[in-house]
Amino acid sequence: MFHLKTTTMKSNQTFSILFWINSSRAKEDQAELYARISINGKRVNLSLKEKVPVSQWDNKRLKLKGPSAKARQINEYIEATRNDIFQSYKDLKSSGAHITAQAVKARYLGEDQKFPTIQELINYHNEKTKHILHKDTQKHYRTSQKYILLYVKKEYKKMDCYLRDLDYGYIIGFENFLRSYKPNHYQPSIANNTIMKHIERLRKMVTMALHMEWIARDPFVKFKPKHIKTDRDFLTEEELQRIGALSCPLERLNLVQDLFVFSCFTGIAYGDLMLLTKKSIMPGEDGKLWIVIKRKKTFNQVKVPLLPKAMEIIKKYENSIRAEITQTLFPNLSNQKMNSYLKEIAHLCEIQKNLTFHMARHTFATTVTLTNGVPLETVSKLLGHSKIATTQIYARVIEKKVSEDMGNLLIKLNLADELAKKRTRS
Repeated sequence: MFHLKTTTMKSNQTFSILFWINSSRAKEDQAELYARISINGKRVNLSLKEKVPVSQWDNKRLKLKGPSAKARQINEYIEATRNDIFQSYKDLKSSGAHITAQAVKARYLGEDQKFPTIQELINYHNEKTKHILHKDTQKHYRTSQKYILLYVKKEYKKMDCYLRDLDYGYIIGFENFLRSYKPNHYQPSIANNTIMKHIERLRKMVTMALHMEWIARDPFVKFKPKHIKTDRDFLTEEELQRIGALSCPLERLNLVQDLFVFSCFTGIAYGDLMLLTKKSIMPGEDGKLWIVIKRKKTFNQVKVPLLPKAMEIIKKYENSIRAEITQTLFPNLSNQKMNSYLKEIAHLCEIQKNLTFHMARHTFATTVTLTNGVPLETVSKLLGHSKIATTQIYARVIEKKVSEDMGNLLIKLNLADELAKKRTRS
């Protein structure tokens, strides 16, 4: 072994850094490069994870000989390592910590510091938001977190990793993992916008870590989400009339038909609809009856005036035994069964669209309100949206409406043309 030794002294403490190669285990002229940290005669070795040619090693100066690029690289690495180890020693001294060779090595490697992991961030996030986020939103986060940890296991071959390891490459890798992920039970691959939702949830958790100074930089700085604009399907006025006019002897389909139509005329989502009670109905400032609720998803208050069709459905279930048992306005039915029965209704009404209960909300926003001239700001309040931008996805101009508007314009233009001709004749 060969040594290069530098010593500092204060009181009776000695500190030295020595660099050496393990020539006794050299193979094919290549030997492992080490640093040795010694304090008060007690020492610890540190592998520098580099192999150097024994024939080019300078036994006196303890660095590589010659002007080659490899020699310059190794010698610069040795000098940088010496400075970093010495800085670790100084940091420990200034902090008043007990200084040993092992402590200096641990500080240099970062092993003496507490570095939060992804799993710790997930646990912290879930604990801090359990009284803030709705249980359905928490469920979505748990799904995203499952994928995050599956990616760590696949990419890093371990169950967890440090937050400090998150970088742009991690984000891109996670996105590619989700795109290639094959769900079980013959489920389809994860759709693009769902992938962006998973990444968005990871981003929110990482932002929390950034604010708490668990990480020094934001790995999302260069990441650009790739959302694909999708159309929100809804029923036309004619399709809504077909469902409303359906006569079916099956009680289960009658209930679903009524609940769906009720949602089409109020915009109330399934989760809120199942929680409606008689107390949800109260007179408004106009003296008419309104539904007043707090949305289950956002906790935003929603006030919806009851249109005649919606009021008619409420009266139909006033004496329902099933509704009386649950103390709700309507008999309760699971969302899964609701959507399953809606497929039967779509078939009976010869509607080719993929009929789901949430389509009723879209229908209220487009066919029932916006198409009939209700301002976007009003529709936003009726839907309980926090931002009008959320409502704008519903602000679609239907072909029928365009045709009607252009027809009215043509009539006005023709009238104006006729008037102009009359003036010319006179």
